[in-house]
Amino acid sequence: MALRELKVCLLGDTGVGKSSIVCRFVEDSFDPNINPTIGASFMTKTVQYQNEMHKFLIWDTAGQERFRALAPMYYRGSAAAIIVYDITKEDSFQTLKNWVKELRQHGPPNIVVAIAGNKCDLLDSREVPEKDAKDYADSIHAIFVETSAKNAININEVFVEISE
Repeated sequence: MALRELKVCLLGDTGVGKSSIVCRFVEDSFDPNINPTIGASFMTKTVQYQNEMHKFLIWDTAGQERFRALAPMYYRGSAAAIIVYDITKEDSFQTLKNWVKELRQHGPPNIVVAIAGNKCDLLDSREVPEKDAKDYADSIHAIFVETSAKNAININEVFVEISE
């Protein structure tokens, strides 16, 4: 069976749940007290997709502004980028648009972009309407999914969509 390596980086503001998404996908665990990422962290997971094995090489980048300059090091050569925002924080959705611009200008020309609205379990605190985010994703030809790392909603699905 063929093995395909897919480098994926996660981008987005600090606190939106990038590390939680990675931990849920790789280890099927959730830690509500996870520490902010310093620089970046790296994890892998191999899954069967149709007749191939897909090995995800996942770079989880730090969201703090002071680490922003490091991001190109991680998205360079990536097959996909998952840009994460918090559905309860409008400003994290606005920042996401800057990440998209930067990726389009400096990232690989054929990079697959997925937009993940995380924390969809907190519907009562929603600030970003799902339709607005979906319309934006459609306008830039990106995959769109709302996720909850806490409740394991649509975490595997976003990686399956990247595989496709």
